[in-house]
Amino acid sequence: MTTSSEDRLTPDQLRTLFLFEALSLEQLDWLSARARVERWEAGEVVYREGEPAICFFVLLSGALSLHRVLHGDDVEVNRTDQRGVYSGGTRAYLGDRVEQTYQHTMRAVSDAEFLVLPAEEFAWAVRTWFPMALHLLEGLFFGTRAANAIVSERERLLALASLSAGLTHELNNPAAAALRATAGLRERVTGMRHKLAMIADGRVDGTELHRLVGLQDDAVRRAATGVNMTAMEAADAEDTVGDWLEDHGIARAWDLAPSLVAAGIEVEWLEGAARTVGAEHLDAAVRWITYTIDTELMMGEIDDSVERISDLVGAARQYSQLDRTPLQIVDVHALIDATLTMLQAKIPKSVRVVREFDKDLPSIPAYGAELNQVWTNLIVNALDAMPDGGTLTVRTWREEDRLLVEIGDTGTGISDEVRPRIFEPFFTTKQVGEGTGLGLDISYRIVVNKHHGDIRVTTRPGDTRFQVCLPIQEESGNDREESEGKQESEGREDTTDRAETAGRREESAGRASGQGSAGQESGTPGR
Repeated sequence: MTTSSEDRLTPDQLRTLFLFEALSLEQLDWLSARARVERWEAGEVVYREGEPAICFFVLLSGALSLHRVLHGDDVEVNRTDQRGVYSGGTRAYLGDRVEQTYQHTMRAVSDAEFLVLPAEEFAWAVRTWFPMALHLLEGLFFGTRAANAIVSERERLLALASLSAGLTHELNNPAAAALRATAGLRERVTGMRHKLAMIADGRVDGTELHRLVGLQDDAVRRAATGVNMTAMEAADAEDTVGDWLEDHGIARAWDLAPSLVAAGIEVEWLEGAARTVGAEHLDAAVRWITYTIDTELMMGEIDDSVERISDLVGAARQYSQLDRTPLQIVDVHALIDATLTMLQAKIPKSVRVVREFDKDLPSIPAYGAELNQVWTNLIVNALDAMPDGGTLTVRTWREEDRLLVEIGDTGTGISDEVRPRIFEPFFTTKQVGEGTGLGLDISYRIVVNKHHGDIRVTTRPGDTRFQVCLPIQEESGNDREESEGKQESEGREDTTDRAETAGRREESAGRASGQGSAGQESGTPGR
């Protein structure tokens, strides 16, 4: 970089720049006295990301490129040779209410000349010359940040309410099944107590009792093993067993036959039981054995229901990570499985879920609960894109030192008109009241800002894929503290940078640079 005291622009020269074309002669004289011209050779770094933002730069000639560091990778987010574009300390007028650091690294692509104004002088000029505009900018900046925070919390509450409703629905099914089985079990135990009273009265002698217990044990073993029958086969078997019971004088045969068939009891087995206990006690023996089978089946049903409830509670704990430290070593597959379990009630039967997991992936350092929010947002969006059904594919694999999670759907895809805006806060294609437009915005912040990864999207009709790229190795403590501190101070200020970064990194994301406020933040003119 070279400069000299004579490297100044005259007021007339300053007026050729679109930023200054409407300024008064007095204001141009003020700028001419304070701004200097600096020359940078091709390849030189003009300023680095994270350094104190002490200067405001305007390109006079040549070309520049803007870069950001994502997990150690230097990613170019913008490149331009348009005269008059600006970058650097663009938020200096906000003072110490925001962190005054460079949001990018700027390099000279070719030999370039910049008009350089100290950030303090730039801030003074904005506050003094444009007081009304300053109030509007401050109100827009801080008002948007506050509104984003409020709506973000609302989005989380709505997501929690939706998940709670789904979880309640999922818990209700096994709980109701357990209640039904418990009621039936109570009736069977009552019947067994009645039969025990008969034994106590001496109506069944010891020898017959031993035979009966042997039959009971054999029936229990059969019930535990179970049988696989089609509905037609089971109906035919019940008719056969029911006819045999009626032929042998067993009352309510139609009520006993289904339980006997469910345990694999056939006519041949019943013939053997009749020979064992004799015709006199056959009715009592069959009922005793049926009660025993019903009891075993109902206890199995209760066991399955309780296990299902336990699995759901475990999935809820895994999803919420309530008993874990914020940063921990996590199994990404366990997080995805927990999320899919929590969303089970939202997944229609017309949607097929396909898991393609790389089982050799290592656990990674991450904020588990927040990654679950990312999976939730992406999966819900994929389901919304397939109202008539389709395939939801969740795929994982490794690329060098990164772990990738891809969530794909076979929906209609994202149109070219919508694609550039999908990561903008508050942008949504859903009906009013159905979405806040913060799902992808929140997901981006979690992946990029908090985990120092990346999120990409490719789309075409019938095949839309969101890829989440996460670092496998944890960064050093100092780097993480520095980046987290920067994230906290920035709040929700990085929306503009994000649009450019992702646009350059993944062309299909469509988050093109140089649009609206994003352009102004990055140095592209907002014209």
